Amino acid sequence: MRVLLVSNTTTLSLSSPPSPKPLAPSRLGPNSIHWAKKALIGALGGALSLGLLVSSPASLAFESSSPSSIPAQPPPPSEYCKEDEGDVIAESAPEPVATNEGIVEEAWEIVNDSFLDTGRRSWLPENWQMKKEDIRTSSIKSRSKAHDMIKRMLASLGDPYTRFLSPDEFSKMARYDMSGIGINLREVPGDNGDVKVKVLGLLLDGPAHAAGVRQGDEILAVNGVDVKGKSAFEVSSLIQGPNETYVTIKVKHGNCGPIQSIDVQRQLVARTPVFYRLEPIENGTRSVGYLRLKEFNALARKDLVIAMKRLQDMGASFFILDLRDNRGGLVQAGIEIAKLFLNEGETVLVNNNTASASEIVASALHDNCKGVLVGDRTFGKGLIQSVFELQDGSGVVVTVGKYVTPNHKDINGNGIEPDYPNFPGWGDITQRLSQCSTLPRG
Repeated sequence: MRVLLVSNTTTLSLSSPPSPKPLAPSRLGPNSIHWAKKALIGALGGALSLGLLVSSPASLAFESSSPSSIPAQPPPPSEYCKEDEGDVIAESAPEPVATNEGIVEEAWEIVNDSFLDTGRRSWLPENWQMKKEDIRTSSIKSRSKAHDMIKRMLASLGDPYTRFLSPDEFSKMARYDMSGIGINLREVPGDNGDVKVKVLGLLLDGPAHAAGVRQGDEILAVNGVDVKGKSAFEVSSLIQGPNETYVTIKVKHGNCGPIQSIDVQRQLVARTPVFYRLEPIENGTRSVGYLRLKEFNALARKDLVIAMKRLQDMGASFFILDLRDNRGGLVQAGIEIAKLFLNEGETVLVNNNTASASEIVASALHDNCKGVLVGDRTFGKGLIQSVFELQDGSGVVVTVGKYVTPNHKDINGNGIEPDYPNFPGWGDITQRLSQCSTLPRG
């Protein structure tokens, strides 16, 4: 089983001076960290969110390239080297052929380890355990019957966001790839108090896997840049680049394995979700930068930064961030985009199709007194999903977390009420932001 998507899983604190409020952490299933050892895709699901998840950032992809080796220096005889439990180094054994029963049981285990019961419909562990016994005593004659059994199993949870993905549906999730080479990264504490960035999972036959990167590898450098002290998200950003270009990553296979520099060809599927223009205001005496963000995909933050810089160079004094009909995307992309705006005074356009990650960005700016909301009440999705690949290329989307706004309001099923139904005058916006005060933490 491999991972497909992306996302960071550290507690989110969206900071803006002088006293920002952090996003309240999500509630996680009791065994979610256990499953992350096998494969985690990150956070997603039709519409996404942002808060605390299960593991570190990541990515996905597809094609190949050629590695070039650097001879490894063996450790001194006195140095004790120990592999981490669960790390896969160098060449791993071929994966077993997927059986129909095995695929259904794999889906059962993912849910058992990761699913968050949001309380709207009681989820009884003993009932779920009975379903595993049903799998073990069943003879599943075809792959389609296996998929149907998974669908019925997931439907019994009563969660509209936990669902099955056919192989074709799963493959279309490539637009959420953060690195473009098919790897998920996580931050792992080192023996000396430092932090290492390791490969949590990678897409089977993706560019990194085909080039020789393996699960458990430690990332040491990207294009000659030492990544020591950098977060998993920062390392993923260094790996990003134009489609079909090459990136050189220096990896250490496991804790004791050789060090190797590997050239990997990027294969990006995502299209830019950003549209922007400059609008004159106040009879042409000032200008505002209009930014439309269609979804939070792998290119969202990078392209938004480029657009903001260009608009500022053109004379933009304020920004309008249009999140109407944006139903979400990657959790970590939402976190990073919210940070971009926390030092500015902005206007955010929302409607009843503004959902998940969009709602988190809107509420983070609003509750930190960095923006006003204009439009209709938002959709109301406050749950986080991770996407897992099954052995036959199909997948399951599972609810793994929940978030609330910086002011501790539950978005799920409620949405966010905007400040204005229609666009106000710029003087009204300025006055409202100047009179806004953040609530105390706690």
